[in-house]
Amino acid sequence: MIKRFDCSVRAASLVISGSTVETSGLVAAASDGIDIQEQTRSVLQQAEKLFESAGLSKADITRVQIWLADMNHFSAMNEVYDTWVDKNNPPARACVGAELAADYYLIEIQVFGFSTD
Repeated sequence: MIKRFDCSVRAASLVISGSTVETSGLVAAASDGIDIQEQTRSVLQQAEKLFESAGLSKADITRVQIWLADMNHFSAMNEVYDTWVDKNNPPARACVGAELAADYYLIEIQVFGFSTD
């Protein structure tokens, strides 16, 4: 069974397929801040709310994929990420530099997890 959450014409924000859970790539709205820490906080809050809407928590996150528009933001992004991540259940993680879809996007994050339901 496949469950889709917060669907638009283009994509679902979260999909559960069997026990696999994944978000779409999440970005901050232009109004969510202009610096990397504000945008990181916004995107991680979105991911957490999506998991909560599916009855899951940060402990259910298995992998986080991060794209940064500028790798010089790596340390500042990590300052926010490190306070957010579940330290008792840390996920696997990758972070790469990439050209994002709009100039005001500094970060995009996709989160993967596991559901026992």
